[in-house]
Amino acid sequence: MTRLHKILILFTIVVSTFAPASLLAQGTAPTLPKETVSITRTEEVELRNQPQQSDQAARHSPPPQNQDGEQSSVSQTGTVMGTITDVSEAPVPGAVVILQGSDSSDVRSVTTNENGFYEIRDVAVGRPYEVKVRAAGFAEWDAPTLTLSPGQSTILDVANLRIEEVQTSVTVTPASSDEIATEQVKSEETQRGFGIIPNFYAAYVSNPAPMNTRLKYRLALRVARDPFTFAGVAMVAGVGQAADHPAYVLGAKGYGERFAANYANSFTDIMLEGAIFPSLLHQDPRYFYKGTGTRKARAAHVLYSLIVTKGDNGEWQPNYSGLGGNLASAAISNAYYPSANRGAGMVLQGFGTMMGEHLAVRMLDEFVFRPAKGSVAN
Repeated sequence: MTRLHKILILFTIVVSTFAPASLLAQGTAPTLPKETVSITRTEEVELRNQPQQSDQAARHSPPPQNQDGEQSSVSQTGTVMGTITDVSEAPVPGAVVILQGSDSSDVRSVTTNENGFYEIRDVAVGRPYEVKVRAAGFAEWDAPTLTLSPGQSTILDVANLRIEEVQTSVTVTPASSDEIATEQVKSEETQRGFGIIPNFYAAYVSNPAPMNTRLKYRLALRVARDPFTFAGVAMVAGVGQAADHPAYVLGAKGYGERFAANYANSFTDIMLEGAIFPSLLHQDPRYFYKGTGTRKARAAHVLYSLIVTKGDNGEWQPNYSGLGGNLASAAISNAYYPSANRGAGMVLQGFGTMMGEHLAVRMLDEFVFRPAKGSVAN
């Protein structure tokens, strides 16, 4: 018993020695998962608080840096881009796109390329900008206020850019009657039948302005010195030389006298009928083209024009200046014709010859000759 008792005491000592270590091992092993859970909850709390800490860092810390150590501006600026086209949807190259901030010094601008595209980078965010488009030949275009957010890229296309409307101020001053008549006479002085025969006294415009005294003398002298007038006088003198009428001597002297007498007849007739009498009697010496109706009616109008003309007041009246001018010119010829060709009968013969010449010219004016380019016919 004594030996067994000793063995039991020894076993008790051994058990009591190793039991605390075993229990300690069993007590510490379950604590490892508890530490892992504790770490996970801490990280979860940190993740939940991370956005707030990021905002605080954005407010109080410098911008984050990229891998090269440079500050990143992606979250601090924006971009505006787009295309400018006209009403036909064609691109508008060379247009200037302007961003105007509230501060006059805050201005950004670019020019569109050949495709009408533009891009403005690094635009400050959170600031209102007015967008303006200016292009030569086009009306100005303005957009509403634009405000960008950090990192925002905005596409702003401008279509139907209108052509600029040119506004002009025109002051119309009514032309005076004399100014209108002067322009009409200038046009009449270019009128020639068959390219050579002057028909300066044919009025093809509708309701022509009355000529003043200056214009009446101007037109008469223009006809009197025209080369065709001298050529016509020379031809008539040659016919008279062949017919020995008027009764001047033969040879060169006689031809010279006939030429002088015929030119005197033409000159006095032109000046008396075309300038002197019309100025004194306030009548218009021109022929007024009809151009409409039957040929018979138009021929009657030509005959009628020999005895009726328009006054400077625009009213029709007896053609005292035309009839009186022809008669006075025929009477004056008695002063330089040979004595055999003078007298009342020769005056009437000369008057009839002049009236026939005017009738023939006016028939040509009505039926053959045409108005000068730019004239308006009745």
